[in-house]
Amino acid sequence: MENLIQLVNKIQRACTALGDHGEESALPTLWDALPSIAVVGGQSSGKSSVLESIVGKDFLPRGSGIVTRRPLVLQLHKIDEGREYAEFMHAPRKRFTDFATVRQEIADETDRETGRSKGISSVPIHLSIYSPHVVNLTLVDLPGLTKIAVEGQPDSIVQDIENMVRAFIEKPNCIILAISPANQDLATSDAIKISREVDPKGDRTFGVLTKIDLMDKGTDASEILEGKSYKLNFPWIGVVNRSQADINKNVDMIAARRRENEYFATTPEYKHLAPRMGSVHLGKVLSKHLETVIKSRIPGLQALINKTIIELETEMNRIGKPIAADTGGKLYMIMEICRNFDQTFKDRLDGIRSGGEKIYQVFDNQFPAALKRLQFDKHLSMDNVRKLITEADGYQPHLIAPEQGYRRLIESCLVSIRGPAEAAVDAVHGILKDLIHKSMSETMELKQYPTLKVELGNAAVESLERMRDESKKATLLLVDMEYGYLTVEFFRKLPQDAEKGGNPTHSLFDRYNDAYLRRIATTVLSYVNMVCSTLRHTIPKSIVYCQVREAKRSLLDHFFTDLGKKEGKQLASLLNEDPAVMQRRTSLAKRLELYRSAQSEIEAVAWDK
Repeated sequence: MENLIQLVNKIQRACTALGDHGEESALPTLWDALPSIAVVGGQSSGKSSVLESIVGKDFLPRGSGIVTRRPLVLQLHKIDEGREYAEFMHAPRKRFTDFATVRQEIADETDRETGRSKGISSVPIHLSIYSPHVVNLTLVDLPGLTKIAVEGQPDSIVQDIENMVRAFIEKPNCIILAISPANQDLATSDAIKISREVDPKGDRTFGVLTKIDLMDKGTDASEILEGKSYKLNFPWIGVVNRSQADINKNVDMIAARRRENEYFATTPEYKHLAPRMGSVHLGKVLSKHLETVIKSRIPGLQALINKTIIELETEMNRIGKPIAADTGGKLYMIMEICRNFDQTFKDRLDGIRSGGEKIYQVFDNQFPAALKRLQFDKHLSMDNVRKLITEADGYQPHLIAPEQGYRRLIESCLVSIRGPAEAAVDAVHGILKDLIHKSMSETMELKQYPTLKVELGNAAVESLERMRDESKKATLLLVDMEYGYLTVEFFRKLPQDAEKGGNPTHSLFDRYNDAYLRRIATTVLSYVNMVCSTLRHTIPKSIVYCQVREAKRSLLDHFFTDLGKKEGKQLASLLNEDPAVMQRRTSLAKRLELYRSAQSEIEAVAWDK
């Protein structure tokens, strides 16, 4: 069972190294799930003396005002033999055998964190003491509760200390060691008051009564120690600490413990309680209770650790791998990220992801609708037909058919198709560009490297623009070919009787009458509609071939070519990761290492039970 406390000690130290030390603003973490004993008391309650009595050493700073200004995680390790020594987590390779230097190091480390302004901090100091004269135990010494701020401290320090203490002891896994002086009314005890607020049933509270030997003559604390005046679920434990005179005379702690035992054994009011009084008994009771609580919490700890490991691994996968150190590794990493983006883009075009269907909507709805909106009737109005026919005849009327007039009318109609054709090219370009942005946002690795994201996005858009230009050339060429060479068969199939203008004997006046011109307009419109029907199918093919298919095939070709010419520093600049992401990955990796280590160690302890 003793290795249970050692296990928690190890995990607590690792948690502190990661900045997870149960401060008020922290989310529920592994620290919160670990059972601990928090020592709570008002100033001058004898809190420091109790801790030193349990350890058997003078090691805590003393003085007036608020002396303890940071939580002190005190981890006691029982060794079989050898010289007693102490170690601080912030100075792991240094052993302290002189406990006067331990006291000074606590004061110095407090100042390093809080400055000399007498402020407080929730960042704990970890102190491990190895001795044959202690029991395996972990205690968290918290700043003493106070009513007023001393000179040099902010007015808010009274509330700040209470908030810090409350943040520790309100957690359900915290065992509260409430220190109260016997020479003061228990109803005014700061420790009992705050303990009652966070643990109203007393399930987690141990009461310790100090300064029993300093009570007024004729009074005693037997009713409190017997649980009659203020009952707790656990028996009250009384201690007799060294007096200030003893401290000044450097009275040996072993001698002080002996005098404490003699006091309870010889004082009539406490003789019957002597076996369960004193600092030695207190240490044993707390050690045994802490072991029991830890053992009961192991299944919950294992569940929390397993769940957190899965969450951390998921987050690590989302953030991505760290940057490769060598040039080849950087180039390979960039290529892999680009391929992932390119595949996502292709998946959208192919329907595996949404987006590609918008291109079909351009061909099936927008482009045909734009062709229908073309106002061919303006080109084929009576006035315009007459004007173009007569202009085409020149100084003499046509003999058989107004061929040049037909050509000019057809050309004036077909030229207007260039607008919808260009609009279709631009519409598909806009869709492809939008798909690039969406694909980039879905490529998780690009979030990791903002510089690469910008460069890749610019290169992809530039490729699309080149493809758009080529597509416009090819698409407009299809339109130009239609009015550059007319389909002769269409006109050969037209009837050529006299009433339809085939008789050259008609007068000029008859040849340009409205009926004749309307027939020309109808013929031209029929031919133009036939060409529109053809272009409705050929223009989408041209766009798909020049833009969509080419984007799938060679969107990043130019980017890859330029990439191969870059040197190591240039590749590194592309992988200039967001510092926040780097910091997050480092933090996650350390936390994941902590939880995996805790997982294996807790499982080993669970098997040994």
